[in-house]
Amino acid sequence: MTIRTILVDDEKLAIQGLQLRLEPFDDVEIIETCQNGREAIRAIKTLKPDLVFLDIQMPGFDGFSVVQGVMEIEPPLFVFVTAFQEHAIRAFEANAVNYLMKPVDEDKLADTIERVRQRLAEKKSSDEADRLRGVLSEVAPEAVETSEEDAEAAGRYEKLINVKDRGQIFRVEVETIEHIEAAGDYMCIYTGDNSLILRETMKDLERRLDPRKFQRVHRSTIVNLDQVRQVKPHTNGECFLVLDSGAEVKVSRSYRDVVARFVH
Repeated sequence: MTIRTILVDDEKLAIQGLQLRLEPFDDVEIIETCQNGREAIRAIKTLKPDLVFLDIQMPGFDGFSVVQGVMEIEPPLFVFVTAFQEHAIRAFEANAVNYLMKPVDEDKLADTIERVRQRLAEKKSSDEADRLRGVLSEVAPEAVETSEEDAEAAGRYEKLINVKDRGQIFRVEVETIEHIEAAGDYMCIYTGDNSLILRETMKDLERRLDPRKFQRVHRSTIVNLDQVRQVKPHTNGECFLVLDSGAEVKVSRSYRDVVARFVH
């Protein structure tokens, strides 16, 4: 699959440098280059690329304005390119595939292209699923209605959480989270082989997670039910949940109904 790509930067040398770094990727086809935001918006709407490498700081329309300017169509994937670290958080908030610091590092560029390939493959699968639903709507409409309700419910919740920790931005896939523990206004997010600190309240974070998978088992603990492998009874009506990583999380009596779904 060819990745049709547009490069946007107000500096010609920056565009030329990125073109050279992209040459080793046979599936990346540069179909246009733009030197300002207005050109970029026009090119994106006309050419409908798969991917746009977008400089953030440009005179007139900056990179974020370009993203806003193409929201009326199905937008391409964006990779922000910047010389300033402080733009990283806004880049992720704009749902960019990645952001790259100038000068662009070859290893990070390779990682970014691999992410793009994965996202495009997921989109293709989604398009194929839409076509299949169209067929099903004719031959089995009741099945489609049920699946659409489930999809709508799942779509309300986060799939990725951006965490700023130790001066870096981490993109955490929600399904990899084992459990979350509260410490004041901070959340400790555990993914089995890693732990990150997120500045957010338990209540706000809980609203972002699918309650069919993430349940409060203690006043200060949320658990991913898909990661539970064993229930160990304890005294006073309490128990422990053993997770995939081997970690044990206490379930208080107030939340023992959560355990009931594991006991048949």
